[in-house]
Amino acid sequence: MLLEDGKIFAGPNVENASYRLTICAENTAIAKAISEVGPKIKVRAVAVANLNGAASMPCGACRQILWEFGGVDTWVFGPGEDGPMDVTLGSLLPHGFRLERE
Repeated sequence: MLLEDGKIFAGPNVENASYRLTICAENTAIAKAISEVGPKIKVRAVAVANLNGAASMPCGACRQILWEFGGVDTWVFGPGEDGPMDVTLGSLLPHGFRLERE
C-alpha cells in the first residue's frame, strides 16, 4: 500500500479456521499505517498479490476501508482474469462512503 506521502506498508492475510475471523492483507496494511503514521493517512495505491497468480481484487469490506482512507481515485493493481489489472477504487466501489474524522 502506497500512501500519498510516499510511505509504503505491506500486510499479509491472517487466516483463521473461522473464515469470518480472517484478516485481509489490506486491513493489516491499513492498521499498520495508522499505528505508525496516524489516522489521517491517505492511501494512493494498493497492489494485491497472491501465491498462485489467480485473479483477485480486494473484498467488499476492504474496498470500503480503502475508500475511507483513500477515495475514488485510489489505484488498485492486481492479477486479473486476463493478466495484470489496474483500476480505480471508484470503479470497484461506486457508492463508497466516509465517516467524518476530527
